[in-house]
Amino acid sequence: MRASAMTAHLLSRRDLLKSGALIVGFNLFEPVARVFAQGLQGGTPLSNAGGLPADQLDSWLAVAPDGTVSVFTSKVDLGTGTGTSLGQIVAEELDVPVLRIRMEIGDTTRSVDQGRTSASRTLERAGPQLRQAAAAARQELLKRASVQLGAPVNQLTVTDGVVSASGNSVKNVSYASLVGGKRFDTKIQASGEQWDLNLAADVKPKDPKDYKVVGTSVARFDLPPKFTGQFLYAHDVRVPGMLHGRVVRPPVVNSRPASIDQSSIREVPGVVQVVQKGNFVGVVAQTEWAAIRAARALRVTWSDPPMQYPTGPDAIYDYLRTTKPVAERVATNTGNVASAFGEASKTFEATYRWPFQMHGMIGPSCAVADVQGGKATIWSGSQAPFITRNGVARLLGLREQDVHFIYCEGSGCFGRLEPDDAPEDAALMSQAVGRPVRVQWMREDEHGWEPKGPPQLITIRSGLDAQGHVTTWDYAEQTLPWTDARLTPMLASRQTGIKPDENGIALGGGDGAPYVFSNRKAAAATIPWVMTPNPLRTANLRAPYSQARCFAAESQMDDMAAAAGVDPVEFRLRYLTGTGNQRVAAVLRAAAMRAGWQPRARGADRARPSNARNRNTATGRGVAISGMAGTVVAQIADVDVERSTGKVMVRKVTVAHDCGIIVNPDGLKNQIEGNVIQGTSRALMEEVIFDAAGVRNLNWNTYPIIRFRDVPEVDIVLIDQRAMQPLGGGEASSTATAAAIGNAIFDAVGVRLRQAPFTPERVLRAVRA
Repeated sequence: MRASAMTAHLLSRRDLLKSGALIVGFNLFEPVARVFAQGLQGGTPLSNAGGLPADQLDSWLAVAPDGTVSVFTSKVDLGTGTGTSLGQIVAEELDVPVLRIRMEIGDTTRSVDQGRTSASRTLERAGPQLRQAAAAARQELLKRASVQLGAPVNQLTVTDGVVSASGNSVKNVSYASLVGGKRFDTKIQASGEQWDLNLAADVKPKDPKDYKVVGTSVARFDLPPKFTGQFLYAHDVRVPGMLHGRVVRPPVVNSRPASIDQSSIREVPGVVQVVQKGNFVGVVAQTEWAAIRAARALRVTWSDPPMQYPTGPDAIYDYLRTTKPVAERVATNTGNVASAFGEASKTFEATYRWPFQMHGMIGPSCAVADVQGGKATIWSGSQAPFITRNGVARLLGLREQDVHFIYCEGSGCFGRLEPDDAPEDAALMSQAVGRPVRVQWMREDEHGWEPKGPPQLITIRSGLDAQGHVTTWDYAEQTLPWTDARLTPMLASRQTGIKPDENGIALGGGDGAPYVFSNRKAAAATIPWVMTPNPLRTANLRAPYSQARCFAAESQMDDMAAAAGVDPVEFRLRYLTGTGNQRVAAVLRAAAMRAGWQPRARGADRARPSNARNRNTATGRGVAISGMAGTVVAQIADVDVERSTGKVMVRKVTVAHDCGIIVNPDGLKNQIEGNVIQGTSRALMEEVIFDAAGVRNLNWNTYPIIRFRDVPEVDIVLIDQRAMQPLGGGEASSTATAAAIGNAIFDAVGVRLRQAPFTPERVLRAVRA
């Protein structure tokens, strides 16, 4: 943001209300992000110090003299459009036009701590919080209107923010006249905190059958300025007196800087200072180009790496298989798996591999920090404003309430900015030089040092009886924990000596499959991983752990369906029993109907490739089911496989999606399309290559992501559950994409791929074998 925008950000809430208008960045079509989402909880103690009290209505809403309603939230918009949906929820409860809703998001001095933005839980958790706050505001406004109009509350109606007495539309008063530009000064009920915060439980919100705004496709608030290039991302933030910083990374792991030759950058004009604290080394300069040149030229002698880690993708799977776990989580253990396995007429055992993958942010991590006189202001795109604020405070030795975090949307993330490094880099250098410092990672920083989605090694043993029914299912997974998540110290903190207070985080222990088997076990083992900073740090990546689990489970289901000579859709439906699976069965049937699925039963002992497009190109269809946080999805992928090269082209993906009540159908479709596109990219091409020297694919040529020309057609069936609460759309539809593609390849050429990504080399090797 420019200086004027920065000034706007630093206005107090009281000044904002006094001004009678909203500031640049909060106008409906003006540049800056204003949305929110949800996240995981736990870990190092979290704090809302300096945040707003949840039991004050003014902490959630404000009405300006022109009738505009500002909504304050710590939930941030990661570019997925959830802010628009949350704005719809508030507009619905207040009966105001959605275009009068303006979202103010991610500012730790202007919001209640609602927890981080992740896990596809925004609408599920933040939605009810804002709905109840809006319902409480409506109740308070009607009370005040009742006094002014001399009519009981039950005889009042609201249209576009104007309260009228029933039968007398001339007798009315607007919200703006009742409270515009002033505080509510009204307490509301509040209990719990962050994700579990419950508001105004004594206030009854609207009945969903009366909704007029929720359930309609409102145009996203953030898109017009993005289309015109006016939108200001975190990378665009500029403040007066700002300098530029770059971090100098060790070549392998967290080596110590044995010596720094500052004379090596003497000829670089504009260098302000070399900053060293512990193992952290950075340079600050007058211009960005000077900082880049200085960081590249600075001669640092690094000590030998204190440890080694597996020296390549193959070695990591050996490490997962042979290393003693630190913990094992058993999610399901019913019946007698071992006994049933021994009694099966046909048994199956297969091992599936899922690699390290990058978040692949198009714009690298970026932050601006201004540390002055015991106080700090941070501008960045973190998914967790309060957690990032707390980490910066710990690093700088400041009180949490003396660090002010202001959210500015970054360029993608998918989990990358939940553990966010750039704010700490910038804060450390700003504290050293006493002026604002902007830090933007370089592409090699981002690809090399971002925390990555961890690899998984999954073995499934299953069995069929003589009639082709599943008798047993034994799922065992070995994986790495997240070494960078929650309030885990980031790179700068680690390099200055702050140590983590936990041994990483592993998520879940189940296979994610919804099927009902009489004898079933699912367990995941957590394999220890290095907690010192290294190029293979691990963290949550979109639908964490779920894509590999779905890939393994749905591939195994397809293998059993083929052996039983049963159509894959029909085979799955057999095991979607009980009331808990009615929604799952419904999405599967909906996807099959939309895709025009034709039964494809095979011979009992072999896969039969389907029709060919031509002599070289085989076509196939595959199905898979996924779910996350209550949302259920079924996908059918149509693929072409070139026999001569092994290249897979995903032509179309049909998706049936049930996430409860749908707030914004068009916005949800945006989410699903993005999920499928990214899921296709991860399935076909994304894999971190590394050796003893570190990550090797440090640019887009060596770590390719899907191009526009290869994006599949996405056909979507939305199932609207009006009687349910809204659930998440951010991740569930990315989970099954790789599984559906893998099953489609099996359908096309009759070979099973058990390692992702499905590169041409792997496909060709499997076909030839």
